[in-house]
Amino acid sequence: MSEPLLKLDRISTGYGDLTVLRDIFLTVAAGEVLCITGRNGVGKTTLMRLISGVLPPQSGSIAMNGQDIAPLEPHARQHIGLSYAPQDSVTFAPLTLRENLTLHHKDHSLDRYQGLFRRFPRIEERLGQVAGTLSGGERKILAFCRVMAEGGSLLCLDEPTEGVQPENISHMAEEIRAAAEAGRGIVVVEQNLSLIEQAADRVIVIDHGEIVHQTRNGPDMRAEILEKLKV
Repeated sequence: MSEPLLKLDRISTGYGDLTVLRDIFLTVAAGEVLCITGRNGVGKTTLMRLISGVLPPQSGSIAMNGQDIAPLEPHARQHIGLSYAPQDSVTFAPLTLRENLTLHHKDHSLDRYQGLFRRFPRIEERLGQVAGTLSGGERKILAFCRVMAEGGSLLCLDEPTEGVQPENISHMAEEIRAAAEAGRGIVVVEQNLSLIEQAADRVIVIDHGEIVHQTRNGPDMRAEILEKLKV
């Protein structure tokens, strides 16, 4: 059996003396979409910060393509193919949409975004507009487009649909599935069950810093998730 694209083995992390995540074990294969859900404040964003390199592990191991990435800073993880869109959806407010999409590419080309522009035409229509004038949902779409076009083998998306209209949530799901079909592994932290149902291969539910349930996408998935979330 080949190595998973991403593997976390009994990993724990937190902030200072506070442990937020305990003994997490998960894997993501190339071509797979793993969605992680749970109530607010249970450690989902902490998990994404760990994977991206913002937080170091307190114990356990984290590997990408079999390589120990625990010592690597976020920029080094990006260089080996890990693309990360944080929950706060970092955009540069004084810059135009065009500048936000191209400033991190040496060629400054928009060609890599043509497929995304077909899904999200308003982004292309407003390339000359300053990003700070966008709504919260529009900034989420802008950040989503930027990370999806980076070309990393592993995509990590933290709450990408927050404030986004339902039609565009479906477009996001389509892009995520297309990326998986192209062989990329994708980790999505999400509470929107519509996106989860449309995009996920597997789902993990986290509560109080631990994985309390795992399931595959299927007809009973929504009911299983809601039961674990006690909604």
